[in-house]
Amino acid sequence: MDGQAVPGAPGHRALVWRERPEAPAAAVLVLHGGQEAGLHRPGPINLPGLRMRPFARAVEKATAGAGVAVGVVRYRCRGWNGERADAARDTLAALQDLAEELGPVPTVLIGHSMGGRAALRAGGHPCVTGVVALAPWCPEDEPCAHLTGRRLLMLHGDLDRVTAPDATLRFAGRARGAGARAAGYRVTGSGHTLLRRAGDWHRATAELTAGLLGLRDLPPDVAAALDLPASADGGLRLALAHR
Repeated sequence: MDGQAVPGAPGHRALVWRERPEAPAAAVLVLHGGQEAGLHRPGPINLPGLRMRPFARAVEKATAGAGVAVGVVRYRCRGWNGERADAARDTLAALQDLAEELGPVPTVLIGHSMGGRAALRAGGHPCVTGVVALAPWCPEDEPCAHLTGRRLLMLHGDLDRVTAPDATLRFAGRARGAGARAAGYRVTGSGHTLLRRAGDWHRATAELTAGLLGLRDLPPDVAAALDLPASADGGLRLALAHR
């Protein structure tokens, strides 16, 4: 499934636009979290989805006037569901729709928790140039070879007890060894819900996304980490500054 187009479920549209300029030059897709297993649809009050709205707004503000389309991925199921990898399939379906509507525009995926795993799994799609993974779920056997040439920015709170910060660190190292360009932030004093230091999470995600799209310079420490060779282990535990 890595990177190839996957048809969506009949009657289900995975891509929902929040901001769609007339002639977009780039795109951002936002992916919320979920759970390990669950075949029922997300309900009308979807807390993981609500959590990502401030991130989407911050990205829209940071990219205003630059011709960037911003959308969200709508899941068929709450869960990842083992080998079905439903969230990743929905993400690839959304990317397929995006490419058909906008053409092969450079696209950044922003995902939290299960959405971070889905973004990384779908990151091999031809449109994707970068991934911003927030407290991602990174099992030890999660594939990464398809991410060669992609830029991965991994942010994880040191107080997270749901997904493991060290697993994110190991995944970033494996991905870099497989040819991805990776950098990572450790967000001190914050946990899995991204509520502690919420402003720093929102700001950093928006600024890093704008940097991946070439709309501003990436922070020097991130740029240096992305340029490290595959064998290097630095630049994956940068400290996210308080503001």
